[in-house]
Amino acid sequence: MSLDNIRFIFFGTPDIAVTALDELYAQDLLPCAIVTAPDAPRGRGLQMFPSPVSMWAEKHALPVHKPTSLRDPSFLETMRDLQPEVYVVVAYGKILPKELLSIPKFGALNMHPSLLPKHRGPSPIESQILKEQTAENVGVTIMLLDELMDHGPILAQESVADSVVSWPIPASQLRPKLAQVGAKLLTRVLPEYLQNSITPIPQNDKDATFCHIIKKEDALIDLADDPYTNYLKILAYDVWPRAFFYTNKGERKIRVIITGATYKNDTLTITHIIPEGKREMTYKEFLN
Repeated sequence: MSLDNIRFIFFGTPDIAVTALDELYAQDLLPCAIVTAPDAPRGRGLQMFPSPVSMWAEKHALPVHKPTSLRDPSFLETMRDLQPEVYVVVAYGKILPKELLSIPKFGALNMHPSLLPKHRGPSPIESQILKEQTAENVGVTIMLLDELMDHGPILAQESVADSVVSWPIPASQLRPKLAQVGAKLLTRVLPEYLQNSITPIPQNDKDATFCHIIKKEDALIDLADDPYTNYLKILAYDVWPRAFFYTNKGERKIRVIITGATYKNDTLTITHIIPEGKREMTYKEFLN
């Protein structure tokens, strides 16, 4: 197979997928089409906005598809007409059904931001911050998709330990590191896999751990709880929903978002917060 004209369709939605697209593009690996989530409302005015991957596709003049259902017959027919050899999936947000996975000859490669089989599921970045004690256990997996969530055989894995000076770090810092490591790994693995230079290795399901969809209440902390556990929550949820606690202000119970904190000598020190209905301020200002 000539690797100069690999016909692949890219599935992805958020910024981490754009990082992968940029790396593929830098290696002259350009998808024949892109599939992303439909436009979604954002902001106070709930104006409809395209996904970051959709904007990347438009910038590079690539056909982009935004199906509301991956089982829609017209969408499946469109995918067949494109005659892809393989799919590349990065943070698309939906499980690809069997009828879609069966279209490309070489299946679907997926970049998952954890060292599978640990942290299967929709929140592996936050889960690794909450659960892993060292950066050596944090990384990216390139795998083949099957019909189950993050279950398919592994093609390659790489830790982010070389790019992380100290651990733990906030999700806002870990996400781009995982994206960069994963994107470079993906661009190496894709041609090697198509040349049959890599043997897929089945995951050991006995070692699997799972993470869940994050809810706002997951970020609620009790200041009387273990300081390090609270610190990990602050790091893991620093993008969304952001760690918070409740306190009484006069006769009213208010929600306080934590925007900055440090941990040293078994002590959690909150540095910056946003009280409900107020601007960001230092924690000392708030206490005074």
